[in-house]
Amino acid sequence: MAKGPLNDQQVRDYQSNGFVLAKGLFDQEEIGLLQRAAREDRELDQHSFGKQDGEGGMVRLSLWNHPGDTLYGMFARSESLVNSVEKLLGGEVYHYHSKMIMKDPKVGGAWTWHQDYGYWYQNGVLAPLLCSAFIAVDPATRENGCMQVLRGSHELGRIDHILTGGQAGADMERVNEIQKRLELVYVVMEPGDTLFFHCNLLHRSDQNHSDNPRWSMICCYNAARNDPYKESHHPRYTPLQKVPDSAIKAAGLRRFSDPHTDVAWMDPEKDVSARSLEKK
Repeated sequence: MAKGPLNDQQVRDYQSNGFVLAKGLFDQEEIGLLQRAAREDRELDQHSFGKQDGEGGMVRLSLWNHPGDTLYGMFARSESLVNSVEKLLGGEVYHYHSKMIMKDPKVGGAWTWHQDYGYWYQNGVLAPLLCSAFIAVDPATRENGCMQVLRGSHELGRIDHILTGGQAGADMERVNEIQKRLELVYVVMEPGDTLFFHCNLLHRSDQNHSDNPRWSMICCYNAARNDPYKESHHPRYTPLQKVPDSAIKAAGLRRFSDPHTDVAWMDPEKDVSARSLEKK
């Protein structure tokens, strides 16, 4: 697709299905910068933590609350991404958090069936007015554990979540019945493709049994009018300063022309989510 926000038909697809896939939202050069930065980033690696999947595998991820001025922040603040989410949620949004999911070859764990709102409900967020943008850093295939979604499941409301392994998963008695009625979709993606999905959409992924990594960056947004009523490990309303899409390549040029750029960009003492979630 061309740069710019989602079109009206894509918005209708999101409202109907609970998700929409924007092919090629980020070009090869942009996603190449993100891939290189993530692979070489010692900060990202050192602050990563694992979650047992209850199936013998582990999911590794690194998470931060505020986008900042890093290359990662330029993706999260880019006009094409933020303007798309604002069309989907019908107004101003702010950055709720971002994370890098590192599903490595042979060892990358599964995610059990869950809704993001199943996690975030406890954070004082009153309405399910949140949306996530899943950016494929690597190809996502059925073999390396691409995301699976149940089409239209966002219309079922919030489902109770139960701890399984190191993850909170949706009540499987209910999920098993839902799977009999709704279509299961394997979301196969190329690097640069971006999946926008509703916070009540049921989704999961398998372990990565392939020889190929499946890394992804997920930027999560909350509607400004949905400001949480209490403090939690994710931020309350914080104005988000958008940047033109061109800022991504400019940030990449800065990062790789100066080896000291962004070296200590993630500080768990300031970004409480990084250490809070390690304890969960």
